[in-house]
Parts: sequence; structure tokens; C-alpha cells
Amino acid sequence: MTIRWYSNMVRNQRGLATVEMAIGLPVLLLLMLATAELGRLISQYDTLNNAVRDGARYAASVSAQGSTGFVIITSTIQNNVANLVATGNVNGNGAPLLPGLSPSDVSVSATGNQLYVEVSVTYNYEPITGPTLQTFGLGNVMPLAVPLTSVAVMRAL
Repeated sequence: MTIRWYSNMVRNQRGLATVEMAIGLPVLLLLMLATAELGRLISQYDTLNNAVRDGARYAASVSAQGSTGFVIITSTIQNNVANLVATGNVNGNGAPLLPGLSPSDVSVSATGNQLYVEVSVTYNYEPITGPTLQTFGLGNVMPLAVPLTSVAVMRAL
């Protein structure tokens, strides 16, 4: 009697694993995509911070005028810093460090009574899936682009 009951129960649950997979797989795939996207965002933000810090370090080392330590940002220094932040070298050769990052996104200025150099960048991060999420007529299109801002301030050397 017990064996027959167990046999009937197993026979009645044959399609259950397929139904569970159909329900659970989209959720798992969404979680995996979100985790990969978050890792990519953090990696690009770290690259942006390092580039801005390198640009500020370069600007601090070349912008001090004489022994007074006052900062004067010339157009040459501004262009070199912008190229360094965007491409990794002062000549502007090569591919951008981040997709869509250009020297025009970089701002260089003197702050703190002309004793400090400030380099800032605002970069729009775009996910792998694109800048927007389509809702297929169920509402407005949702923007997915995230503005990443990085600022570095250093005293002129």
C-alpha cells in the first residue's frame, strides 16, 4: 500500500521541476545581470577616480609658478590634464580610458587662494543593455544612465 501511494505521488510531480525552472530562471538571470552590471559600474568608477587623481597630480606638479606656490592654469596645462584624464597620456594618443570619455568632459581650475589644483569629471555610465529600459507600452521609458562624478584637489608643488 505504501509503495503504491509513493509511486502515484512521484508520477503526479513529473512536470513540477519544469514549472519551478520556468519561474526561477528569469529571477536568477536578472540577479546575475544586475551583479555583473554593478561590478562593471564599480570598475569604471575606480578607473575614473584613478585617472582624475593622476590628472590632479600632474597639474599640481606643473602649475605652480615660481617659489610663491601660486597656481596658474594655462591652456596648455588644461589640455594636457584633459588628455591625461581621458586617454592616459598628455598627448591624447590612443583610445579613451572609458567608453565615451572625452577631454571636453574634464574641468581644471585653481582653488583655495590659488594654492590648490582641482580636477573634476562628470562621466555618464551606460549599462551593457543600453541607456534606457523599454517598458513595451506599459509606461514611460526608464533611463538607466548613471552620472559618475569624480573630483580631486591637490596642493601645487
